[in-house]
Amino acid sequence: MNVLVTGGAGYIGSHAVRHLRKAGARVAVVDNLGQGHRASLPPDVPFFEVDLRQTDRIREILAAERIDCVMHFAALAAVAESVAEPLLYYSNNVSGTVSLLDAMKSVGVRRIVFSSTCAVIGIPSVLPIVETSPREPINPYGRSKLMVEHVLRDWFEADPEFSAVALRYFNVAGCSADGSIGEDHDPETHLIPILLQVALGQRPQVTLFGRDYPTTDGTCIRDYVHVDDLCQAHVLALKAIQPGMAVYNVGIGRGYSVQEVLAAARVVTGHPIPAQFGPRRPGDPPALFADSSKIRSELSWEPEFTKLEPIIETAWRWFRAHPSGYAD
Repeated sequence: MNVLVTGGAGYIGSHAVRHLRKAGARVAVVDNLGQGHRASLPPDVPFFEVDLRQTDRIREILAAERIDCVMHFAALAAVAESVAEPLLYYSNNVSGTVSLLDAMKSVGVRRIVFSSTCAVIGIPSVLPIVETSPREPINPYGRSKLMVEHVLRDWFEADPEFSAVALRYFNVAGCSADGSIGEDHDPETHLIPILLQVALGQRPQVTLFGRDYPTTDGTCIRDYVHVDDLCQAHVLALKAIQPGMAVYNVGIGRGYSVQEVLAAARVVTGHPIPAQFGPRRPGDPPALFADSSKIRSELSWEPEFTKLEPIIETAWRWFRAHPSGYAD
């Protein structure tokens, strides 16, 4: 199978490229390098530095690479930024996806595995979150991803040969277990990398946003899924894809508070990791964690990493070896 990976030079996309190739797929990558790194990809992977809103160019790539299916990761994904810059998120995440789908339709590519998010749910009324939980996103990032889910479902309603799988995942963490690729954002907004940067002396301390949430210790609770486990879920979804629109949660099924993540990072690194509390970030729900029984039963997905400390250990291994990220 020939697979186009959008956002394939990014954190999750680059890990997915490795998993796809291991599974026997021929992979091509499109990425505008806004957050991605060419160095994260094997040199023999066909790579195109293109923005998804360049519809004609995407159409040419799909045809030239004889693509059978698209794995779509390309998106902006910082909640606070989406609140401050909503038009940026709707242009990139929604318009970019519509452009991609338009190019796919014109060359007859009707299969897509879409990187969605638990942010489409908003503040859940019941935990853990199931696929049928009400979808009421509270930030532009979540709304942009929900809009894409609607677009995919509408395409299937209009074309019964169209096939889509939306994987709603939770907080992605860790780095490739073999240490070959990792996580490198500028600016960095994810909690675990920031904690590790403090441990490496690259930041003086970490700011924890909010201590008055209705949780056991007052800080946000999140479900952390290892990036390799997430990418394996994508490969399984690709193998099982069929006409229709399928939705799956991808998470380990339990939540960790921000303070629990801090404590685990202190254990893994052996560093005190100084911390201070700041105000809540706009758009942050108090608690999010998954019921992943559907993907476990239907696609036989089983995460290898089910505890927080081993997830952080894989990230710590990469960050110590690459203190300057892909610039090393």
